[in-house]
Amino acid sequence: MNPRLKEKYDKKIVPEIMKEIKYKSIMQVPKLKKITINIGVGSATQNPKDLEGAVIDLTKIAAQKPVITKAKKSIASFKIRQGNSIGCMVTLRGTRMYEFLDRLLSVAIPRIRDFRGLSRNSFDGLGNYTMGVREQLIFPEIEYDTVTSARGMNITFVISAKNDDEAIVLLEKFGFPFRK
Repeated sequence: MNPRLKEKYDKKIVPEIMKEIKYKSIMQVPKLKKITINIGVGSATQNPKDLEGAVIDLTKIAAQKPVITKAKKSIASFKIRQGNSIGCMVTLRGTRMYEFLDRLLSVAIPRIRDFRGLSRNSFDGLGNYTMGVREQLIFPEIEYDTVTSARGMNITFVISAKNDDEAIVLLEKFGFPFRK
C-alpha cells in the first residue's frame, strides 16, 4: 500500500513539475530523499532523564527508534564533555517518510499557535530545507499529560534538487504553507 503523498507525487506532482520547469526526463524531477528529525537536549548533562523523555517522544512522532547523539567536543561554558549524550535523531526514508510528511502537513502544522507560514529563507543553497518546531505537542501522538518539558526539534528535508528554486517548487506542490 502506497502512502497518499507518494501517490500524489507520482501521479500529479511529477507531470506538473515536468511541464513547469520543462524537463525532458522524469529522472530530472526533484524528489524527497529523506527527512531527518533532531532533538537537542542540553539539560541531559545534568539530568539524564530528560534525554529518555526526548527519545520516547521522538519514537512516537517518527514511528522509528531514534539514535542518541553524542557531543563531538567539550564546551566548558555549557558544561559538556566530549562523548556526553546530548540529543537524539532519526532519519526517515520511503513509506515512513511520506507518512510523517502527510501527518506534518495535514495535522501538526495547522496546530502551531500564531502560525504565519514557513520561512523561505531556510534553504541551504543545495535544495535542502530545514524548519524548526518549538514544541513537540503539535503532534497528535504526544499526550499532553505525559510531557515533562516542551522540547523543540529541527526537521530537515533532503531533496535531490539542483538549487533552491526547484526545491521550493516541489515543496509547494506537496502543500508546504510558505509565507507569501
